[in-house]
Amino acid sequence: MTSITRRKFLGSAAAVAGGIAASSSLSLPALASGGTIKVGAVLPFSGGLELYGNQARLGLDLAVSEINGGGGILGEKIEVLYEDNKTDPKTSVERATSLIRRDEVLALTGPITSNARDAMAPTIKRMKTPLLYATNYEGGACSREVFCFNTVPNQELEKLVPALKKEAGDSFYMFGADYVWPQKMFETAKSLVESEGGTVAGVEFTPWGVKEFAPVIRRIKESGAKVLLFALPGADGITFIKQAEDLGLLEDVTVGFLGFAETYLGAFGEGKAQNMWVAVPFAESLQTPGAQKFVQKIRAQAGSDVPVSHYVMTHYNALMAVKDALEKAGAVDKDALMDSMQGLTISTPTGPAEIGAVDHHVTMNMYLAKTEGAGLSVVEDLGSIVPEAGCS
Repeated sequence: MTSITRRKFLGSAAAVAGGIAASSSLSLPALASGGTIKVGAVLPFSGGLELYGNQARLGLDLAVSEINGGGGILGEKIEVLYEDNKTDPKTSVERATSLIRRDEVLALTGPITSNARDAMAPTIKRMKTPLLYATNYEGGACSREVFCFNTVPNQELEKLVPALKKEAGDSFYMFGADYVWPQKMFETAKSLVESEGGTVAGVEFTPWGVKEFAPVIRRIKESGAKVLLFALPGADGITFIKQAEDLGLLEDVTVGFLGFAETYLGAFGEGKAQNMWVAVPFAESLQTPGAQKFVQKIRAQAGSDVPVSHYVMTHYNALMAVKDALEKAGAVDKDALMDSMQGLTISTPTGPAEIGAVDHHVTMNMYLAKTEGAGLSVVEDLGSIVPEAGCS
């Protein structure tokens, strides 16, 4: 995908290679002339986390194609307006404000990082605009306007930590980026490790942009830990894993890679970064009819080699929730959307997902998986896990 500074993308079924069937059998009126529901997407297409922005866009584009191919929403077509937040909180606020004021969007989706989301929060609240946040995060973003479609710490960790202890050993080291998501993930992980009778040999955080990880790799080795819980996203995380492989760390520890997505796999090299464990709400290798059909649709649209991670699915789910909520309400406005999404159950590629009536976080199916060969292999269907959203 190329970087995007300002682009409108309007999908249609006819524009998709091979054709994409509508996601619903509901018979809707023909598209109203000139009627458009606009959703703004504030996502990183530059600045270091563009791989996540591009994955989010795949899911949103497919949702647009399916919705418009099925007659739109209450007779109106849907359009996504993309803005590059450059992986920067200040830019995120500027882009969100412009989308709401100038473009009069019904809702926003994105961003990826928590600091960008938090920076946008006052604008979202002041302008009473729903935010469809579809990135895994630390929890606690709880308001009338915010709806969260990806995981919070307990969903990702409560089955992963016991599995890693059983697989590799009871001594854990934790290493991640120095911001709120890794910090909160490790707080939850520490409690789970100790409740399982394990020990935490060390916890470290690193600033962004570090190029040489040999010192921390040495400390992890010397700690004697058998499990490394790892929370360093983007290019920095790829650099660390490559160096850890070269220095033999992955021979000594089993990695639990938090926030992992299939987009990483091609970056490590053939036969590298094996046996890294994750808990995710979707994997492209998942052998269920719904999941495989979803992967096929994405690849018909974007190419046969494109990775399809959970970020694709959760952003797709977020836009499909807009469709279901507005049709339930029978009206297209912000309050109707927010009211109708509360407690809504939506159909997703991995089964039903329920949006919390109070906390607005999603209960969904989770899967234990590990890197194996050139892909991510699903080890166990963990079933539906209720989020502990962290709302006070």
